Amino acid sequence: MTKKEYLYQEVLKFKEKYPLSIAWRLKRHCEVVFQHLNDDEEILYAFAAQRNDNPLDIITTSVVALTNKRIVIGQKRLLFGYMFFSITPDMFNDLTVKMGIIWGRVYIDTIKELVCLSNIQKGALIEIENKITEYMMEEKKKYVERPNQMKHENI
Repeated sequence: MTKKEYLYQEVLKFKEKYPLSIAWRLKRHCEVVFQHLNDDEEILYAFAAQRNDNPLDIITTSVVALTNKRIVIGQKRLLFGYMFFSITPDMFNDLTVKMGIIWGRVYIDTIKELVCLSNIQKGALIEIENKITEYMMEEKKKYVERPNQMKHENI
């Protein structure tokens, strides 16, 4: 199975597991993400959501993939063009989850902007939060300098 097919299958699994999440044209959105993946990147987790903060706006479906290097978000526009976002671990600040009656939202706070992913079935919120947070905490450890290392460099 190619990386492109694997990505699409992962998003389909998510959609089957959480059918109330609002998302369509998944194959097109997966193609956008796949175009921007590097050869050495592996897909660890993938899901679909609306990239907006308005629960009534249901035409901004995006595919979100957690790779071994970053979080990537791809959205194929309806008529022409696409949008692509990349969040590296050093740009990641925080993640917030807000749950409603049927759907919820995930806010990914970065140094430059706040990314809102909405219309996600509330059962999926914990899974998404766990996958992203666990990965980012492990990756952030690589960017933190230890005080002992800094002392030795100054001597």
